[in-house]
Amino acid sequence: MICLRLWRAVPTERRPAWTLVLFLACLVVVSTTGKSDAENLPPVKIVAFGTSLTARGGWQAGLEAKLAACLQRPVRVDSVAKSGETSAWALTQLDRVVAEDPDIILIELYANDATVHRFVSLAQSRRNIGEILDQLHRRLPRARIILMAMNPFSGLRGLIRPFVGSYISAHQAEAQKRGLEFVDHRPGWERLNPDELAAAIPDGAHPRPDVAARIIVPELVGHIAGRDCGE
Repeated sequence: MICLRLWRAVPTERRPAWTLVLFLACLVVVSTTGKSDAENLPPVKIVAFGTSLTARGGWQAGLEAKLAACLQRPVRVDSVAKSGETSAWALTQLDRVVAEDPDIILIELYANDATVHRFVSLAQSRRNIGEILDQLHRRLPRARIILMAMNPFSGLRGLIRPFVGSYISAHQAEAQKRGLEFVDHRPGWERLNPDELAAAIPDGAHPRPDVAARIIVPELVGHIAGRDCGE
């Protein structure tokens, strides 16, 4: 509308000479208006809730940038996460998650439950994640709750998690029972050959942040946005 008014304000006989000037002026107006609108939108607030795969993950900054570009609005990702902790610890941290008043909660809480020396049975882990999901859904009814399956384990860290797949399946089942979302990052890791996988996860548990971001971020951006946003 602004551009049309500018065009009409120019005398008819002078419009050919002013065409380029008006075109460039309109580009500036559209660009400035779009930027202002995007900057005025409140950020999409995301809390990543989990273990060292989140605390040491390094994928959060990439998610902020890529999702913001896709949605054309600000995105902020905060973490409530601690290395070595289980779903029992997570039950004590729900107030921290709720206090952030997030729009989206990303959850990965099975990895340490599945270690044999933590003594968290499969049944107990399933009860814990069910209670976590119920409390978060009750206290944050408008938030999207997304459970995630992360990267594979190998070496000693794989040996101490002989039934990790069962823990993932249990958590996934609890999410699905409640109509909540689940994102499985394992296929992305499976596309790496053995040498690439060993280089990407040198200690058998914690991926290099750059590789984690390359695999995790596009999957999450597409899932959250509901479309393919490209690179």
